[in-house]
Amino acid sequence: MPPVPPKNAGPVREAHRLDEASLDAWMTKNVDGYTGALQVCQFKGGQSNPTYWLADRERQYALRKKPPGKLLQSAHAVDREYRVMRALGETDVPTATMYALCEDDAVIGTSFFIMEYVQGRIFWNVQLPEVEPDERRAIYDELARVLAAIHGVNLESVGLSDYGRPDAYVARQVKRWTKQYLASQTAEVAPMNTLIDWLPVNIPDDEATALVHGDYRLDNLIFHPTEPRALAVIDWELSTLGHPLSDLAYTCMLYDVMLPKIGGLAGVDFDKTGIPDEDAFVSRYCELVGRDGVPDLHYYKAFSLFRLAAIAQGVYKRSLDGNASSTEAAMFGAAVPHLASIACGLVEIG
Repeated sequence: MPPVPPKNAGPVREAHRLDEASLDAWMTKNVDGYTGALQVCQFKGGQSNPTYWLADRERQYALRKKPPGKLLQSAHAVDREYRVMRALGETDVPTATMYALCEDDAVIGTSFFIMEYVQGRIFWNVQLPEVEPDERRAIYDELARVLAAIHGVNLESVGLSDYGRPDAYVARQVKRWTKQYLASQTAEVAPMNTLIDWLPVNIPDDEATALVHGDYRLDNLIFHPTEPRALAVIDWELSTLGHPLSDLAYTCMLYDVMLPKIGGLAGVDFDKTGIPDEDAFVSRYCELVGRDGVPDLHYYKAFSLFRLAAIAQGVYKRSLDGNASSTEAAMFGAAVPHLASIACGLVEIG
């Protein structure tokens, strides 16, 4: 029996169609063990790099490709995603097996890579309503363990020492997201202006360099079907060398928010739910990486919220330009001052 597509995969969207005969021929030459009779479906969801489910007569795969159309030069770098996941294959970071990278646009129109399809659970709601308190606790412990494993990767030994600039990561990120926000600004938002002034002159004097995921959150981990164990970290598109506390703060900012579509942990009864509170989660991470606390966590969280607000502003601007529904536009527009206000409150400014 050939493999059956998973429930979260369906027909390929019109804009993302690809030449299946050309892909089949390429896989025959470049993917060890490929047996033909190619099936192609597309995963649902709004990933910026379209992701497909593939299967031959016996085995399932996942394909990640650049989206169609004209792209920013550094965006949608599937070659970097492939490189980092391949490099992590022999480390404690759970990753899918990488099979092949194709940088020849002639095959299906854009660069792409083929990797193992990992079957498991993705938890979209950070409050984990579908599991019991003991498993919630264990899942968050695994979330901390995997993050510590990412930050503990020996860059030299896995060949990633040149994967990004090793200096001034936070300063460069603050500058980048300020620029992104200003480019899509539609109104004056006082808390965002306050953060734009405050963030660059208050960067903690704590240079540290590690591999960072850049979008580390619960729904970017695939968990075992029945165990609280991560099988693969996905969506490495924003990964680089940077400050490890930026990843930690990006995860921890959920303790301060409760947003449509994004969710959050603000107001959660931690004793009742089994989810660790922020102090417990941070302490576990520090224990795993051998760090004596995080005195500047509020700064990194304020930046993470600023970054999320800048992203929301970009979505809002695109929706005003006719690319999204009015209800979504209102939601993302309202998120900008809300997130910025929380950030200002954390660092007691404005």
